[in-house]
Amino acid sequence: MDVPKDQITTLLDQELYNSAQILGSFLVSSPSVSLETSPHIKAENQILLGDAFFRDREFRRAIVKFKIASCLSALNVTRAALVEMEGIPGKARTLQMSLLMAKLYRNSRHNRFAVACYKECLRQCPYVIEAIIALAELGVAAKDIVSFLSQTSNRSGRAPFDHTDSNRWLQRYVEAQCAIAANDYRGGLELFGELLQRFPNNVHILLEIAKVEAIIGKNDEAIMNFEKVRSLDPYVVTYMDEYAMLLKIKSDYSKLNKLAHDLLNIDSTRPEVYVALAVLAERKDVREALSFADKSIRVDERHIPGYILKGNLLLSMKRPELAVVAFRVAQELRPDLRSYQGLVHSYLAFSKFKEALHASREAMKAMPQSAKALKLVGDVHASNSGGREKAKKFYESALRLEPGYLGAALALAELHVIEGRNGDAVSLLERYLKDWADDSLHVKLAQVFAATNMLQEALSHYQAALRINSQNEAAKKGLERLEKQMKGVDPDAPEEDEENEVEDADGDQEETELL
Repeated sequence: MDVPKDQITTLLDQELYNSAQILGSFLVSSPSVSLETSPHIKAENQILLGDAFFRDREFRRAIVKFKIASCLSALNVTRAALVEMEGIPGKARTLQMSLLMAKLYRNSRHNRFAVACYKECLRQCPYVIEAIIALAELGVAAKDIVSFLSQTSNRSGRAPFDHTDSNRWLQRYVEAQCAIAANDYRGGLELFGELLQRFPNNVHILLEIAKVEAIIGKNDEAIMNFEKVRSLDPYVVTYMDEYAMLLKIKSDYSKLNKLAHDLLNIDSTRPEVYVALAVLAERKDVREALSFADKSIRVDERHIPGYILKGNLLLSMKRPELAVVAFRVAQELRPDLRSYQGLVHSYLAFSKFKEALHASREAMKAMPQSAKALKLVGDVHASNSGGREKAKKFYESALRLEPGYLGAALALAELHVIEGRNGDAVSLLERYLKDWADDSLHVKLAQVFAATNMLQEALSHYQAALRINSQNEAAKKGLERLEKQMKGVDPDAPEEDEENEVEDADGDQEETELL
């Protein structure tokens, strides 16, 4: 059997419910189990997974009450908790205690001690999935983690982890998590894809894949995987705030509204719920959205999507200095493409060119094979007239690395327009029309045609953009402008500020596509 049941029982006995749930998801999705003829065995597996869910619910209630009490009695809960835990002799610590100590050390930024405690967890039980994920995020190499797994022995005295085919999936899982932690998104997705073939409809793997696809801008694929998860298990809350942000990008407010209210009914104590509510509120009240984002952070001060959303909200409110603070916290917790993008756009918003260039170069060093990181450097150079030639080279490099990257194509087209090469801009963008039904692509083409006084073509593309996304503000404002031009009225003369708003809306649209 691929997944040993006794290890799930061990995790349950030690009250490590999250790891038990993830391991249980591998158990019920294993092909060797699905081929079992005995319905009794299938039922037994489902009961084991259900037990993990049930006990976790009770455990979380207790933890919430404990957190509230701790916050009332002491401001520095982590420090006080560590003092208590360090008073327990090492030999007397259970697996659960070791995991708690690891989390406390990590929260206190004592990463070396955190790594030691997580390793101790894996020595006691190789299936503490939380420890595997944490070690990957703390920068421990996959081969080192696998070696810890190999040193483990279970209660019967035999080594439960070996390198035979039945256990190779756990090694692949370690490699996948380490790849993602190192910003090797392509490699991580390939490894998770292999695991998904072995464990079809595994909710945990589908969520991991969807999260990475959301980060790198594969929005349609991510949405499809999130919807598959919801169809398999409508009570999943994990990463559903990422799904909410994607629905907002697609302007699918009916699905977004349902998702937010579903999450609120499932578990109102989770940070994902308040990020989803913030995304829903943003359309009508940015300040209310910011309040919800702050609440998600109060619920869990390590919840990265809360900081990413907060940074983007502050940026939209023209408060880039505060946005930098939010993106920096997200980056310190775990740097990813979106925190780098947020920092670069924030610094450029208040003319901090050197800081923006430094952040973009950090992204390029962290993700040398990422077209989006190359584009970020190009964005910084494109922000001043003296850097346009450099920007062009970075955009072209990004397109060589990832020919289908629409964001880089749009940015390069914008450079062509600025330098008077409207024909080159149109030729470049029209190549993408064959493969992309994207509203931002049609908006950019409409703007280029309008600038060259080809008003009928511009009208056609603005209408196409609104057919794809009726909520596209850049298309709406561009169409209003175009109608004035078609009537022979100069759209700039009476309402100069309106032009600036249209340009800002276009910038926001491109940024939304990137995020």
